[in-house]
Amino acid sequence: MTTKPILPGDGPIEPVEFRTALEERYLAYALSTIMNRALPDVRDGLKPVHRRILYAMRELRLNPEGGYIKCAKIVGEVMGDYHPHGNQAIYDALARLAQDFAVRYPLVDGQGNFGNIDGDNPAAERYTEARMTETAALILEGIDEDTVEFRPNYDGRVEEPVVLPAAFPNLLANGASGIAVGMATNIPPHNVDELCAALLHLIKHPNATIEKLVEMVPGPDFPTGGVIVEPRDAILEAYKTGRGGFRVRARWSKEDTARGGYQIVVTEIPYGVQKAKLVEKIAELMSDKKLPFLGDVRDESAEEIRLVLEPKTRVVDPVLLMESMFRASELEVRVGLNMNVLSAGQVPNVLDLRDVLWQWLEHRIEVLVRRSTHRLKKIEHRLEVLDGYLIAYLNIDEVIRIIRREDDPKAKLIAKFKLSDVQAEAILNLRLRSLSRLEEVEIRSEHDKLSKERRELKQLLKSEELQWEHVSNEVKTTREAYSKKTAIGRRRSTFADAPEVEVDLATALVEKEPVTVILSEKGWVRTLKGHQDDLSKLDFKQGDALKRAIKALTTDKLVLLTTNGKFFTLEANALPGGRGHGEPVRLMIDLEENHDIVEVFVHDPSRKLLVASTAGYGFIVPEEEVIASTRKGKQVLNVSEPDEARVCVPAEGDYVATVGDNRKLLVFKIDEVNEMTRGKGVILQRFKDGSLSDVRVFKKSDGLTWVDSAGREFTLAWGEMRDWVGERAQAGRVVPRGFPRSNSFGPRF
Repeated sequence: MTTKPILPGDGPIEPVEFRTALEERYLAYALSTIMNRALPDVRDGLKPVHRRILYAMRELRLNPEGGYIKCAKIVGEVMGDYHPHGNQAIYDALARLAQDFAVRYPLVDGQGNFGNIDGDNPAAERYTEARMTETAALILEGIDEDTVEFRPNYDGRVEEPVVLPAAFPNLLANGASGIAVGMATNIPPHNVDELCAALLHLIKHPNATIEKLVEMVPGPDFPTGGVIVEPRDAILEAYKTGRGGFRVRARWSKEDTARGGYQIVVTEIPYGVQKAKLVEKIAELMSDKKLPFLGDVRDESAEEIRLVLEPKTRVVDPVLLMESMFRASELEVRVGLNMNVLSAGQVPNVLDLRDVLWQWLEHRIEVLVRRSTHRLKKIEHRLEVLDGYLIAYLNIDEVIRIIRREDDPKAKLIAKFKLSDVQAEAILNLRLRSLSRLEEVEIRSEHDKLSKERRELKQLLKSEELQWEHVSNEVKTTREAYSKKTAIGRRRSTFADAPEVEVDLATALVEKEPVTVILSEKGWVRTLKGHQDDLSKLDFKQGDALKRAIKALTTDKLVLLTTNGKFFTLEANALPGGRGHGEPVRLMIDLEENHDIVEVFVHDPSRKLLVASTAGYGFIVPEEEVIASTRKGKQVLNVSEPDEARVCVPAEGDYVATVGDNRKLLVFKIDEVNEMTRGKGVILQRFKDGSLSDVRVFKKSDGLTWVDSAGREFTLAWGEMRDWVGERAQAGRVVPRGFPRSNSFGPRF
């Protein structure tokens, strides 16, 4: 069988440029996605599918105080009348509105299995039932009082609301997320009590700054709780621009276990994280050896979340363990903020916090005006009817006669009593039992009541101030219902600053204990448990003696300066124990035979050091710059033989004192000494003969101190040392009386 080709002129075929056709059709698709699927309306905070679900549930009379019906029935109603899409998409949207771990203030009250925080799906729609919550009823409140516009549904059979009245600030309270064509939205949930406080402030001060509003709305409030660790200035910037994000961490606590151990218990996980996948991911990271501090993870959750994390060893700091967990797993996530919404249901744009709140208030004013106008029309119609009734009661006999005798009683009544068509129709429809005297009294009472209400409504419609007062009272009522004192209103997410912790694997797994490091004159090193004060009983090899005893912790680093100007680094926990005489330092560092150790001390990265050679040259170096990463050490002070590195002291003070072998002392300002990371340095004190013996940095207010051979401490006050104060590179003067014969100021660290 052959197919006849389509030729020009055969039927209604129009040639169209492919690019033009593609642009037009893609634009139509993009607009449809933006307007009718992905972006929420700033007024009610709902996307079309959610709006249609709530409206269909209202039409089914699924009020909060009523009974439940099958979700399949609701989904069928939504799909058949309002939302011509797949039933699974509708049911997924309906189920999410019922999940208290996904929605801060659920709009659907579900009965049955609606999924869980582990990521399990809800049961099929034929097994679950639902009705509206009080929050949903609040969003729909007044919809039958001409408060919003309606439009024909997709096939024109029925009408659906364009937007809901929304007496509840749903957009920020429950948040929203969606991806359209070329744009997306992501709004985290917030606390209604805080939102209402900001709304009331905005009503009172329409020009309120975002800084002031953020004081009342400090950040999101997630249904799953957690701790928000985003800096305040970043949060403020996000609310100012409508774009940003929030770092959210799991909430955890430390529980002590037997034998001095502990475990971490996680009770809240970040918003949007599925617990089962989180545990699975942590276990995977452990097997990949990417969580060196973690020994085990267990999920002991029942109704409440309880994840147990066990450290690899009890010496691991819990804060350090959790910081490593936050960096590697979804125990910390970043929740984005992109307040891209539809203004007036038409214009997609990114709004700041103030604009979102203000546009909701404007919507509430419009709802109030429409509702009041609708009510006014009803009252005026009723008053017209009541006026007709009163005329009938005053002329009851004549009215009865006309109805009984006249062929066209309606026309006769209108002509006789100057009635309107509405009034005449109402009189003709009166029941005989309503013609009692009591009914007349009730009508007059109703007339007076409605007349008063009419006056109030007219005043309300004329006065903008009264309208804002009315909206303000509505917001106050909502705030009371969702107060932080209530179970649903209390804030679940809290704020904290993330601790600044450096994750150092080498020290994290070391038990933190006090030790005393013993270094002998011949370079043997060992550690004694605890901080020892009595060192008189220490035993050394024949001909050896104590050189330095340093009180440290097993987690500390020890820094050594040698006579060749090199610095070496040792870990305190790697040093040999106190039994025996220890081990030679030369086995741990590459130190030449002709050089020796000058100084050893505990590393303090925040400190600066003054280093100097026997030639009198020296400079200041930040202590973090002297740490050596290998056993070869780090060359810091450059010396040429026969000179050697002689001194290393903390540079804590405003003056420097130097003394030479020639017993001459010089004092000068520390500002005259350069700060470097490596070099020879500048001349500190000049010597005709001999060399530099010792250096001390001190504060002018404290004076210059030294310790003699008997261990006594002497202090030379500033007023007494003027003879020795000069400038760097001078020769100095002979030391004061009583200065030690060793030409040393005493201990340096």
